[in-house]
Amino acid sequence: MSEVKLFQGDCLEIMKTIPDDSIDLTVTSPPYDNLRAYNGNTNWNFDKFKDIASKLYQVTAVGGVLVWVVGDATIKGSETGTSFEQALYFKSLGFNLHDTMIYAKNNPIPQNHNRYEQCFEYMFVFSKGKPKTFNGIRVETKNADKTFSWGGRKTIMDENQCRRHREEKDMIKVKPDKLHNNIFYYSIGGGNTGHPAVFPEQLATDHIISWSNEGDTVLDPFMGSGTTGKMAVLNNRNFIGIELDKSYFEIAKSRIEKYER
Repeated sequence: MSEVKLFQGDCLEIMKTIPDDSIDLTVTSPPYDNLRAYNGNTNWNFDKFKDIASKLYQVTAVGGVLVWVVGDATIKGSETGTSFEQALYFKSLGFNLHDTMIYAKNNPIPQNHNRYEQCFEYMFVFSKGKPKTFNGIRVETKNADKTFSWGGRKTIMDENQCRRHREEKDMIKVKPDKLHNNIFYYSIGGGNTGHPAVFPEQLATDHIISWSNEGDTVLDPFMGSGTTGKMAVLNNRNFIGIELDKSYFEIAKSRIEKYER
């Protein structure tokens, strides 16, 4: 049975109550730049980043992972680069930038400007030391069970060719599956949660499965509509969720409680 703790309030203050080195995995997407009006407040800004980042490092267990899903606004014709600044700051705290993954959107919202359409966000994967868990997602290989020769150049061989070259030492049979690359495609939208920026449930699931095991503790300090919490509970992880806005907190609480067991 998963243990769930939900808090409504300032994540910086609430994280002060979380023991150091106790969080196995954080999966979160903070409000960034001025891309999102937070529940109608267009002046909401992310002015506590450095303090929050420091606290996230403090509560993360050795070998734990932080997945930081973020993009950049375009202001006065230039992307802000805030995502890179944040990534470098996390590194300065002691996190390793374990992987720079891409969340590619199958159905991005057209922006109608004088540049190529923005269709992705970063999924920075930070680790406190070497990740203690990696349950890599695998995908089917295109040429499963076919045989290749690496002599000179790679070629696919049929059975007759294989017999002729059976003495060669550079023969390789393709495995049925392989590790997924670090670009993940998801469709946005769908599901009437009442929150303006819900990320896909599969995104949360993929990271929860990849970087934690059953019984581990998952944190989302910007819980929003509760997607990370819902998928953590469904995958038998403990969950700590924090949300500043009261109405969004109630949405998240309702979604997560349906799956507690």
